[in-house]
Amino acid sequence: MKILIIGYVWPEPNSSAAGSRMMQLIDTFREQSWDVEFASPAQTTEHMVDLTQHGVTSANIQLNCDSFNKYITELAPDVVVYDRFMMEEQFGWRVAEYMPSALRILNTEDLHSLRDARHTAVKQNREFTMTDMHSDVGVREIAAIYRSDLTLMISEYETELLKTAFNVPETHVMHLPFMLDTATLSAKPFADREHFAFIGNFRHAPNWDAVLQLKQVYWPKIRKQLPKAKLMIYGAYPPPKATQLHNEKDGFLVKGWAEDAQKVIANAKILLSPIRFGAGIKGKLVEAMQVGTPSITTSVGAEAIHGALPWNGVVTDNIEDFVNASVSLYQDELSYGLMQENGHAIIQQRYEKKAWQEKLITRINIQVQLKERLRDSFFLGKLIRHHSMKSTQYMSQWITLKNAKSDV
Repeated sequence: MKILIIGYVWPEPNSSAAGSRMMQLIDTFREQSWDVEFASPAQTTEHMVDLTQHGVTSANIQLNCDSFNKYITELAPDVVVYDRFMMEEQFGWRVAEYMPSALRILNTEDLHSLRDARHTAVKQNREFTMTDMHSDVGVREIAAIYRSDLTLMISEYETELLKTAFNVPETHVMHLPFMLDTATLSAKPFADREHFAFIGNFRHAPNWDAVLQLKQVYWPKIRKQLPKAKLMIYGAYPPPKATQLHNEKDGFLVKGWAEDAQKVIANAKILLSPIRFGAGIKGKLVEAMQVGTPSITTSVGAEAIHGALPWNGVVTDNIEDFVNASVSLYQDELSYGLMQENGHAIIQQRYEKKAWQEKLITRINIQVQLKERLRDSFFLGKLIRHHSMKSTQYMSQWITLKNAKSDV
């Protein structure tokens, strides 16, 4: 098969969980000897992966430009994967019109509307409610899901949310978590580690909020009890407001970009992640489990990661409990080993690469075979495609025409 992935950004597996997820999908497709092309309207970046090393071709495409029509027709992919709903909005109607035979898959990374709704609740200092998702972002994202033949969800919680709260059929959604190589699990011993760490792309709002929480709320309390401990803050694209938080005296060290994210996590004694809002699966918490680093996080941080299995540290939304757990585990070598075992068990039982790869490939093959039948059976999807895609199409065509006139 020939796969076209339309990316919101170019993959940066060392910068974000979304980048790692994308490379897992790409490698899965390539292991089937499928042809894969990655296209994006985004600018290239210094941290993007070299796709040619993965046997993937690439193309720059333009928003609101008829050149894409010729591009998709000549490429003639069997499957089009939209990376995030915004790409489905931009290019979905063109794919439907110029390559209607292609299976259309939406890779959400996480539910943007859920993350946005939780952020709204946090800013208003109140509990999140489902009606918070009835926003402009929510309407747009759910519409994109309805228009797609299959939506890949990294979180079990969000998979069920789509089915129960938004009536997305079982036939149109698939839970697909990270696909990880369980043979590479490691765990440096307690004695060979030092200090605390946080890691996360600074362009991701939940990460920046967590850094501020650490600086203003958690770290002063932890540092008071552990005056020799340090907190290393890693993450791609730190803005000046982040680097200005660096304070050697307080042991709050903003390190910025980590060339090898796994290495810095593996060297830390504990990963701190006081996430107050967000969605999907928090990649660095999963990565910490892979390298045997216990973590202290919140219920939002741990959501959908460990199922019924015990966490590799402590999950709490109480500030004092978070602080006490951090201080206690930092000094408790006996409990530390147990937490490392908990983390490895979660990875082995829930993220085994080969098992999930087989499920994904089987599902895609089934969706390709039943594509037209499933499209016909999902009337709401047809309805949304008819109305919302027309409005998106006309707006895009208007912008295209406007741009053409301005070039004359």
